[in-house]
Amino acid sequence: MATSSNYLLSLIVKHITGGFYLTTFLTILFLLLIFYILSGCSGEPESYEWPCFHGADRTNKSTETGLIREWTEEGPELLWTVSGLGEGYSSVSVADGLIYTAGIADNKAYVFSFDLDGKPVWKKPNGQSWSTNMSHARTYTGSRGTPTYDNGVLYHLGEGGRLAAFEAKTGKVIWSVDLKLEFDAAMPEYGYSESVLIDGDNLYVRPSGKKGFYVCLDKYSGVLKWANTEIQGLEGYSSPVIAEIEGYRQIISTSSNSYFGLDTRSGTLLWKIDFENQRELNITDAIVFKDYVFITSGYGKGSLLMKLTLSGSMIIPEVIWQSELMDNHHGGVILHEGYLYGSGSNSRGWFCLDFMTGQQQWKVRGGKGSLTYADGMLYLLDERGKMDLVKATHESYLSSGEFQVPKGGTGMFWSHPVVCGGRLYIRHSDSLYAYDISGN
Repeated sequence: MATSSNYLLSLIVKHITGGFYLTTFLTILFLLLIFYILSGCSGEPESYEWPCFHGADRTNKSTETGLIREWTEEGPELLWTVSGLGEGYSSVSVADGLIYTAGIADNKAYVFSFDLDGKPVWKKPNGQSWSTNMSHARTYTGSRGTPTYDNGVLYHLGEGGRLAAFEAKTGKVIWSVDLKLEFDAAMPEYGYSESVLIDGDNLYVRPSGKKGFYVCLDKYSGVLKWANTEIQGLEGYSSPVIAEIEGYRQIISTSSNSYFGLDTRSGTLLWKIDFENQRELNITDAIVFKDYVFITSGYGKGSLLMKLTLSGSMIIPEVIWQSELMDNHHGGVILHEGYLYGSGSNSRGWFCLDFMTGQQQWKVRGGKGSLTYADGMLYLLDERGKMDLVKATHESYLSSGEFQVPKGGTGMFWSHPVVCGGRLYIRHSDSLYAYDISGN
């Protein structure tokens, strides 16, 4: 089909450029119609990718359609299971026909690559794994950050602070940087957890060090472009988002006691807002809509919407509303058609809030969890492993089926689910599950 399409396209070009004398306008229309039919009916499925944590635009919303909108009691079909990932909470990225995630083995952090059938492609170490003597956190060990794919290269920040770039197809190391050594940083209390962000030629990451709390590196070499030392506080555990607000392209991220925005060109601090919970743990990514930024934190802190306004040469964050509702721990929040969806920590359960007012639209009691969105539906995974398919509407909580995900080891179900290529990917500890939700 591709050969026929290319031939017809060349024929059209030849007509237009005068290789043949065009006899009638209808001839071109006819050839264009046939080219369109042939190129659109190749029988090959549309290619979808999820190249980094929460997707290419970091909104955690898939663009796929035609997915199953109702589940039986057994849930969707389980296509395959991969085991041997070790403990951890890394989610998956999917790009160029491969699946990537991270885990541990023999006290080392590892990056894994699988094909779309779940068969191993490569496995490479990425520094020491995170461990702790804290009794309450011993089950929290393992991988944190999700690998980031960009133009044939895979970037990953290991929980021990080693940042590396790999050839995506082979796993060959291109370059690596030890953030602790390079930027005079202490090991974060819960290990490095950030899923790094690529924008153009730049890689953005948070060492939380004395020589750079937040930095920009050249993605090709790992060489430093700028380092911000203005931010005070301990490590934040969120991943960054990037946005154009008030004429500035900015990275929005966290410390232990604040959310802030940095100029992507220079690293200059543009704005900062104090936001500290009982545990000094800001984990949930910010959500940006136009010049509004939504932030939330667990342990009773709650949610806040601010508006960023340029005043002279400064950007001023103005609080629009603040609420104790939906104090999200680390499962993420999704903005869809003017409404926020996510779970609370102290305020247990799943919430829907009006983005502009913070008013609660509905709440369903239960535990906390993580989520993703695709084709008008929310995929809600609570920390005990119950996956629920819910219509993304503010009118009421409308479930279209649920099922229990098998255990892959110890600990909670804290890895964020992913919808990509007609599949639902769910990671629990040592195992990764791929479910068919394609609707075919």
